Amino acid sequence: MAANKLEVFGPVALSNVLTTNILAPAAAGAGAAGYTATAHYLVIRHVRIVNKTAGAVTCSFWKGATGANAAGTEVIGQGLSVPANSYVDWYGALRLEGANGFLVGGASAAASLSFQAEGEIGAV
Repeated sequence: MAANKLEVFGPVALSNVLTTNILAPAAAGAGAAGYTATAHYLVIRHVRIVNKTAGAVTCSFWKGATGANAAGTEVIGQGLSVPANSYVDWYGALRLEGANGFLVGGASAAASLSFQAEGEIGAV
């Protein structure tokens, strides 16, 4: 049985650059003398996108390599419209792991939307 840790990610203001890394798990690396730190994975269960402006703003997200937004890797929303002074919720189970486990995205207007997520962190 996994001993994952529950975690809240963010909130963070989304930029208007659609290749911005939003979330990524920690990679394996050097630990204390005599051991190598284990790589981690994230399981995102809920995302809330909040619009703090008086007009609708869109957001888009991809799962893949760092800074990548390749066709066919769209997740959560693609041109998803968040109403003025409101929010949109997403529920699911999105696993982010390894070099292709980055959540990448952004908004149509800088600093108009905030991203917050809840999920789990586990060791590979």
